[in-house]
Amino acid sequence: MNNPETPIYSLWQLILYFLRLGTFGFGGPVALVGYMHRDLVEGKGWITESDYKEGLALSQIAPGPLAAQLAIYLGYVHYRILGATLAGFAFVIPSFLMVLALGWAYVRFGGLTWMQSVFYGVGAAVIGIIAISAHKLTTKSIGKDKLLWGIFTMLAAVTIITESESAFLFLAAGALVWVVRCKPNFRTGKLSAFAAPLPLQHVALTAATDSNTLIQIAIFFTKAGAFVFGSGLAIVPFLYGGVVTEHHWLTEHQFVDAVAVAMITPGPVVITTAFIGYLVAGLPGACITALATFIPCYLFTILPAPYFKKYGKHPALIASVDGITAAAIGAIAGSVVVLAQRSIVDIPTALLALGTGFLLWKYKTLKEPMIVIGAALIGLAVYPLMHH
Repeated sequence: MNNPETPIYSLWQLILYFLRLGTFGFGGPVALVGYMHRDLVEGKGWITESDYKEGLALSQIAPGPLAAQLAIYLGYVHYRILGATLAGFAFVIPSFLMVLALGWAYVRFGGLTWMQSVFYGVGAAVIGIIAISAHKLTTKSIGKDKLLWGIFTMLAAVTIITESESAFLFLAAGALVWVVRCKPNFRTGKLSAFAAPLPLQHVALTAATDSNTLIQIAIFFTKAGAFVFGSGLAIVPFLYGGVVTEHHWLTEHQFVDAVAVAMITPGPVVITTAFIGYLVAGLPGACITALATFIPCYLFTILPAPYFKKYGKHPALIASVDGITAAAIGAIAGSVVVLAQRSIVDIPTALLALGTGFLLWKYKTLKEPMIVIGAALIGLAVYPLMHH
């Protein structure tokens, strides 16, 4: 049995893994956190179940994009700050470069008419991919604990009804399991293990006003990275309010295309803010938006990470992590339904989603990129027929 503190893999192997996941990991945050569990916990055995759960819990209670934060935390587990930094960059660089290329093509050719056709097919297939991922995560992480199932069901329902995720509910779920399991004596005041990561919730940003577009972009996207909770798609309503309604940087049509880019490119959804940045201010805009969105989530992960590692075996933290994990997976399951309502718009998309789910369930070795390519080709063929 390996000592959990002694890695059985090199830092270079971890970087290569995240480069590959960032290049071929389709399906958005829900699928990506599932792939990390499948590959790093079950497949390779590099990360323990408890370390994974701690990372998932931290990623949910801190603001910023879920999948990117989990990648950063898993890099931190054995290789600390260097591992976190390199894992995070390896994960986001491939999709950043793809988004840059799409941004250039979009500006060069005055829009990409094929994008909606590809999105039509890929968006539907992604529902099948994330449904299977959510099912695997649920069965692996929740087990038969009735309290955790209750939290899971509650959060799934709230996510479906409100179409949003609440950091308060994740924290409340953690507190509930902690109280039920540990029966704390509140008179002693020993709450530090549960409260350790919470000071980060109160970090505030001061927004300066400047006419320079690049500075405005930096301020707006830093706020997006620092104050939006939940999976990558949670950032979309916030971005719409600022990019289209308030600043008028993009038209409604351009913004819809930007969301389509987010769905059809692999890797973390949130890095597609670079597409918006490119349309607004070219290459400098793309670099600034990507960094402004990424840096807050990086800091919100590495600053509390030592506390999670230090108190990770404390019964209070184990209980609260279990509660937050159950809530997180409930929200992930709910988001499958929310996304399905947007992506499944007719009979062909419904068949694509069901077919994808069936293929992944039946053929365990089938790789998701192959399905995404097939779905894209189906979209290119079927979308013009359905919307002529």
